[in-house]
Amino acid sequence: MLIKNIIFDFGGVLVDWNPRYLYKSVFNDDEKMAYFLHNICHDAWNLEQDRGRSLAEGTQILLDQHPEYSDLIKMFYDRWETMLHSDIPETVALLYQLKPHYHLYGLTNWSGETFPIAYKRYSFFKEFEGIVVSGDEKLIKPDPRIFQLILDRYNLVPEESLFIDDNLNNINQAKSMGFHAIHFLNPTQLSMELNELKLI
Repeated sequence: MLIKNIIFDFGGVLVDWNPRYLYKSVFNDDEKMAYFLHNICHDAWNLEQDRGRSLAEGTQILLDQHPEYSDLIKMFYDRWETMLHSDIPETVALLYQLKPHYHLYGLTNWSGETFPIAYKRYSFFKEFEGIVVSGDEKLIKPDPRIFQLILDRYNLVPEESLFIDDNLNNINQAKSMGFHAIHFLNPTQLSMELNELKLI
């Protein structure tokens, strides 16, 4: 196996982002917070911003549907940085360990409006030779078109590329297209699998 390129997902792999970091201090009630994040500002709604819908449009849709939650809905993007808790230092350390030996790329489901905030905050993003952001492309993983896009844009060969993501659907799609792939569970497991593949 000849790996030349390593492609990282970001959220949950290199960056610890979670709406609960914001809303736990607002609700002070785990059950009410869970209801809000499951039924109002839920994952499927947020994913549409990752697909390219503007933050303003996404917010207005919820304001029209749930006016009784208006302050909490507006808070989602007004205070979005609070959800960006930290990097995941153990994975970042692996990134720097891999950097001298492989071409590094990023493939992330992320709003094109909020990703620049994270990019400015964390210096490790500058280690990537190329980054594909779903919100900029109007495509989201596991759509095969976004995998093909990163291959075409950077002249990559899937059989020479390792893809790392915490979402199993994305991993399965990558494998179906010929990528090598690791389903990320935690930094220790990732380090062990990279060792088994003799990549570090």
